[in-house]
Amino acid sequence: METNTPAKTSLTLLGLGAMGTALARTWLGAGHPLTVWNRTASRTEPLAAEGATVAGTAAGAVAANDLVVACLLDDASVREALTDADLTGKDLVNLTTGTPAQARSLARWTRERGGRFLDGGIMAIPPMIGVPESGGYVFYSGSRSLFDTHQRTLAVPTGTRYVGGDPGFAALHDVALLSAMTGMFSGVAHAFALIRREEIAPKEFAPLLVEWLTAMATLVPGTAAQLESGDYTVGVSSNLAMMVAGNATLLRTAEEQGVSAELMTPYMELMARRLADGHADESETGVIDLLVR
Repeated sequence: METNTPAKTSLTLLGLGAMGTALARTWLGAGHPLTVWNRTASRTEPLAAEGATVAGTAAGAVAANDLVVACLLDDASVREALTDADLTGKDLVNLTTGTPAQARSLARWTRERGGRFLDGGIMAIPPMIGVPESGGYVFYSGSRSLFDTHQRTLAVPTGTRYVGGDPGFAALHDVALLSAMTGMFSGVAHAFALIRREEIAPKEFAPLLVEWLTAMATLVPGTAAQLESGDYTVGVSSNLAMMVAGNATLLRTAEEQGVSAELMTPYMELMARRLADGHADESETGVIDLLVR
């Protein structure tokens, strides 16, 4: 009895940094024929030993396959690598971290040269690649037909989430989540600084911090609902007036503990501005409107 198994899609990968190497090894391990190129040629040697085909130039690597994945340093390095490449009929998937505007510009540049374009925002670190239970994934945006054609191949290293036809949306989702993470980490840093000189073990404090942040994260959908309705007073338990008044205690505690409040004050100042504009009964959601220029 014969069984017909679909052939594994062959593809090209440009860029073999830590993330690119992790992607390459996962595709090779899954049986996908892979052509690789890297500016520093020595980085291709371990992958060549694992079965990858090494191209001497980026243009040669692009010519080898219809599906081309770029995972390079930045937008400029992608354009430089592809300058001499023929993109006619090629499907370019850009996994290089960049801005929404850069993704939109690169999409136009790719289309003008005869290719299709899909941008990706990787929500994972290299050790999470090839580990389904890690929870990592990639945001994709741009050509829906390109995504549908290659989704199975793109899902080999990690999960996929298509977020729209606008090529900039993957980068926007990526940076929005990373920005929220940065804000969270600034709060974590301030919290640990407050206890730093006390007889409170950081390892004992950490679970309390995780528990509290996890509980507070459940408020995010309420913020989204307020933004969509335009009514920032719905479901408010602690209004802006109460929170601004409470900020004085946070600042005084920081001073008593000998801790700089520089991570906290920018947000507190925005809250105070919103309160001064007459929004005492609202939640903090109105601060978002102050940020949008």
